[in-house]
Amino acid sequence: MDRQIVIASARSVLIPIILGVMASSAGAEQPPSTTAVTCQAAGALVRVPELPEGSGVVSSRRSPGRLWAHNDSGEPVLVALDSQGAVAGRIQVSGATVGDWEAVAVGPCPSGTCLYIGDIGDNDADRRTITIYRVPEPANASGSVAIVDEFRASYPDGAHDAETLLVTPKGEILIVTKGDTGRVALYRMPADTKPGSQVTLQQMGQPRPGRPASADDRITDGDVSPSGAWVALRTKSDLVIHRTEDLMSGNWREAGRVSLRRSVSRKAKASRSAMSGPSTSSAKAAGNPGRGPLAA
Repeated sequence: MDRQIVIASARSVLIPIILGVMASSAGAEQPPSTTAVTCQAAGALVRVPELPEGSGVVSSRRSPGRLWAHNDSGEPVLVALDSQGAVAGRIQVSGATVGDWEAVAVGPCPSGTCLYIGDIGDNDADRRTITIYRVPEPANASGSVAIVDEFRASYPDGAHDAETLLVTPKGEILIVTKGDTGRVALYRMPADTKPGSQVTLQQMGQPRPGRPASADDRITDGDVSPSGAWVALRTKSDLVIHRTEDLMSGNWREAGRVSLRRSVSRKAKASRSAMSGPSTSSAKAAGNPGRGPLAA
């Protein structure tokens, strides 16, 4: 997918601030309604020339205020950004190739905290397999990192295009299909998958009900809250909140929806940072100093 990542000032780093209104009730039985909430830029936009085809972005767990981003084609490189959108460095990912990198997630791994890079894009729905790379999250903004694990998988019902990779606190690897080459659906990597093997993904319940996804309603990214209780899925026009247990059981009931029609950029694929511990400044902008939104 051809797009350029655009980042607003530190007070509105990517998407995290739009969930701040839910933070105080994150542990409640039901989150408050967010249908009237919109996301608005709080500062000047910053273009990142190093990301002409920016496709994935995630907040660092090891280095607060750092973001990891990548292009969907070209060299296997992770670009480190600060909370202002300035490039802080580049990490060469050795042992990886780039087919169509569409997502990056952060999650647990045997070595502690890892980045999961999803080579899961498939515009023509003709790939036999997709690949997910796992690397230890770098401590530095520049240098190189070697792939430690590689997972190859296929879908049980034929190829799909996907741009959303989720990793739960338990280490579960999930993929949500985009909805342009079929229905929006959730798939899981089998729990007993061993690195280096090729497996068939497990479909979790039924595809999202209703008509096939429109251009505005296709799923272009997402994230899981630190506790694993919530999932946020990004479309062109909205950020949709689900209970993780609902999605895992095939229930697509919405727990909340936030309008992005006034967001910093419709081209910025940004929900990856929504629940991964944004900077304090962005949390404060949402009226929740010191904690990331949806902290539960």
